[in-house]
Amino acid sequence: MAEVNHKVVSREEWNSLRAELLEKEKALTKASDALASERRALPWVKIDKTYNFQTLSGDKSLADLFDGKSQLLVYHFMFAPGWKGGCPSCSFWADNYNGFRYHLPQRDVSFKVISRASLAEIEKYRERMGWEFDWVSSAETDFNFDFGLSINKEPEKRFPDEPHREGIERPGLSVFYRVGEDVYHAYYTTARGLEAVNAVYGALDLVPKGRDESSVTPYPMAWVKRHDEY
Repeated sequence: MAEVNHKVVSREEWNSLRAELLEKEKALTKASDALASERRALPWVKIDKTYNFQTLSGDKSLADLFDGKSQLLVYHFMFAPGWKGGCPSCSFWADNYNGFRYHLPQRDVSFKVISRASLAEIEKYRERMGWEFDWVSSAETDFNFDFGLSINKEPEKRFPDEPHREGIERPGLSVFYRVGEDVYHAYYTTARGLEAVNAVYGALDLVPKGRDESSVTPYPMAWVKRHDEY
C-alpha cells in the first residue's frame, strides 16, 4: 500500500480547517471584486487610426469587429506570417475560448482573436485545432505594431508588468468600447494577467499538486503542447 505523504485528519478537524480557509477565500473574492471595479474605472484612450482586418466575411474595421455590441474583448494571439503554426502557449489559452461565442454576446460583448498571420494561415491552423471562435488577421495593418504586440527589435517595456520577450510577437488581452463610430481602448493586460481567461490553470490550482511546474525545465510552461501533440 502506497504511503500518503500528506497530513490526514478526521472529518471534524477537516471541516474546521476548511471553514477557516473559506473565510480567506471570501476575502480574496471581495478584494478581486474591488480590483475589477478599479479596472473598469480606468480612463480610456480614443482610437483615431483606421485599421483594416481580414475576416471570413470580408474586410472589416475595428468598429466592425464589435458585431453591434458596445464592448470588444480581444486576445492577441502570437502567430506571425510564415509560421508553421500558432504559439503553443497561446493555443493552450485558446482551447478555453469556444464557449465565448455563445455566452459573451448575451452580456453585450464581442470576442475576437487577432493575429498578424494571413487569414489563410489562420484558417488552416484553426481547422487543425478544431476551434470555432472568430479569428481575424491584422496582416495588412499596423495594429499589432501600434499596440506593442509585434516588434522589429527588442523594445522597452510598454506596460509596467510586461516582461521583455525574445522574438517579435507577444500575447495580450485588450478591451475596447464603442460609442457610435468612436472606439476607445479601455484595458490591456499580459503575462499572468492573461490567466483570467484560462480555465485549465484555474482547475489546476484546485488539485493537490497544483500547477506542478516548479521542476519543469527549461521554463515552467515547457510542459504545454498543442492539444493534438500530447
